[in-house]
Amino acid sequence: MRKEILFTLLTVVLTISYGYSQLRIGIRAGASTEELSPDDFNVIENGVDRLNIALKDAKYGVHAGLVIQARFNNFLFQPEILLNSNKVDFQVEDLQNPGTVVKEEKYQYLDVPVLLGYKFGPLRLHAGPVGHIYLNSTSDLTDFEGYKQDFKSMTLGWQGGLGIDIWKLMIDLRYEGNFNKFGDHITFGNTSYAFDETPARFLFSLGFMFGKNSR
Repeated sequence: MRKEILFTLLTVVLTISYGYSQLRIGIRAGASTEELSPDDFNVIENGVDRLNIALKDAKYGVHAGLVIQARFNNFLFQPEILLNSNKVDFQVEDLQNPGTVVKEEKYQYLDVPVLLGYKFGPLRLHAGPVGHIYLNSTSDLTDFEGYKQDFKSMTLGWQGGLGIDIWKLMIDLRYEGNFNKFGDHITFGNTSYAFDETPARFLFSLGFMFGKNSR
């Protein structure tokens, strides 16, 4: 399923890009920080509260990948394919046998932003949808009986931000929002859980574009 989604996205991206007058390819890498407020929920088993799981700390993530930039006059079409890795700490309280531990989860996604932008001088403004294709994850929550991960093959969000071009270098600062609730992959028994808020993050990156640097 993930291969079919990726192939479709690549086909659309390359087809649209082909029609633009200036086409360049580059690489981009950077870091991100999750914007998540403290939140929690109780895991219920046989009508009894068993665990309390709370967000403790969303750590910095990293991303790197390929940029395709197509330009027509001052307008830009910029799809990207980025490997994204991040992690978060959960604080878990056993409500039956009092005690609290911290458990870590790590996630790897293939992020596919498809941005439309406008360039004036060295500055770029851009915004557009982003798809997150699930690749892999590891979790310390598996220490608790009945825990399962149920990730969607693909989730959607959006990005917007500002970029600065210096020679062939790209400096970008973006904000990303998402449409799914954070933690909606968490399952105990046959019950799915999630935190009340949707994930958001700030992304900072540096890039390098190959080919002729057009003004």
